[in-house]
Amino acid sequence: MASFMEAVAPSLSPLGIETFTGIVSMNDFADRMSDDNDMFVFESAGRVVGVAELMGGQHVATLFVAPGWQGQGVGRALMTALLECARGEVVTVRASLSSVPAYQRYGFRVSGEVGEYLGLVYQPMEMNNLR
Repeated sequence: MASFMEAVAPSLSPLGIETFTGIVSMNDFADRMSDDNDMFVFESAGRVVGVAELMGGQHVATLFVAPGWQGQGVGRALMTALLECARGEVVTVRASLSSVPAYQRYGFRVSGEVGEYLGLVYQPMEMNNLR
């Protein structure tokens, strides 16, 4: 949540912040864990410093790294683990606008126009799954 509030929230409306807060609530995470979703956690000294979620084997739903841990390979490690579990020929993401450069470094490319869903502004992106 700290990563979201620092990097993404300043560019969103109150509705977008509220929508995201609901998405990452414990109840919503628990519901998605019972679906066809894979959850990934990066820990250091027993502290969660990064999380990622793969929906349906082909869509990156979340990828966040704690502010003090960014630029240290945590995101890359989470993305590597996520892609190893991906099942589709194409992996997609609805990237926050501030995260587009990071996803491009992971190999994603822009695949459509900027969109909005309940106040969340995103850039559709995709990459070929070359496993």
